[in-house]
Amino acid sequence: MMKESPVAAAATAPSTVMPTSNGDSMAAEVAKVIAAVRPAVQADKGDIELISVDAETGIIEVELMGACTSCPASSSTLKAGVERIMKDRVPGVTEVVNVGQVFYADGTAVTL
Repeated sequence: MMKESPVAAAATAPSTVMPTSNGDSMAAEVAKVIAAVRPAVQADKGDIELISVDAETGIIEVELMGACTSCPASSSTLKAGVERIMKDRVPGVTEVVNVGQVFYADGTAVTL
């Protein structure tokens, strides 16, 4: 029997996030979601830290740390896991980006 991944388990957990009415409440709701996802990321020897929330554009900046910095699956974890959960639970979120990643002109990424 296959064990469910910690990120998948966090995605199926019931949502308690309420709709947001302003930037402060959006930031608080985003922080709650990060706190819910963090144990799943830490289970794989990584971590995630909330850097900023732009309520106007819906862009959430996070930093992936620990094992996530060298993991080839970290981009998938961020987009298919964290971003999907964030969009599902916090109205207005449009994208989650890792500020620890630098993109070259050709679009390839390197994690610092």
